[in-house]
Amino acid sequence: MSQSKKKVYTVDGTVFEVDESYSIIKPIGYGAYGFVCSGIDKKTNEKVAIKKVPKLFQDLVDGKRILREIELLRTFRHSNIISVKDIMTIPDKNTFSDVYIVNELMDTDLYQVIKSKQVLSSDHIQYFVYQILRGLKYIHTSNVLHRDLKPSNILVNENCDVKICDLGLARGFDNNSEMTEYVVTRWYRAPELVLMCKDYGAA
Repeated sequence: MSQSKKKVYTVDGTVFEVDESYSIIKPIGYGAYGFVCSGIDKKTNEKVAIKKVPKLFQDLVDGKRILREIELLRTFRHSNIISVKDIMTIPDKNTFSDVYIVNELMDTDLYQVIKSKQVLSSDHIQYFVYQILRGLKYIHTSNVLHRDLKPSNILVNENCDVKICDLGLARGFDNNSEMTEYVVTRWYRAPELVLMCKDYGAA
């Protein structure tokens, strides 16, 4: 974790208290469990995404999901999975409630691409599918299930590079695992989840 003095920004009414080594550019939107802004890493002059997760301990289930996502993303090393570049230090471990996570900055997500008027050729589609499958193979080889894969959780940049994100519902699994059945956004659930099965796997 970085060690730095803090600088305060107010973005769309949301207070961002970030390390001095970062500057805020503009809001991107609301991600899972938090508000996301684009920023600059002053040490490298690289554009990054900074997510503020507020009131981390207000809900125990959400807190566990955020911790699980951070642990997985800090462990994974794959070109088609979003990486955690930094987690900002907390001013006081006894009183803090907000966490700031720094990720790679991507241009948009697959949902926005599909919804737009951008014409996708068969080459585009094949390249997207290829990268998604590469990322999923890596996740499954690590004995982890994503459990919320959908277009809005697949980030895309202008070069059509794809990165899977939002592993808050991800779980490790083995042959004896019993999973919760109420996962995945409703419209993207596999048949076994629609049927409320608890013994599903990577397939």
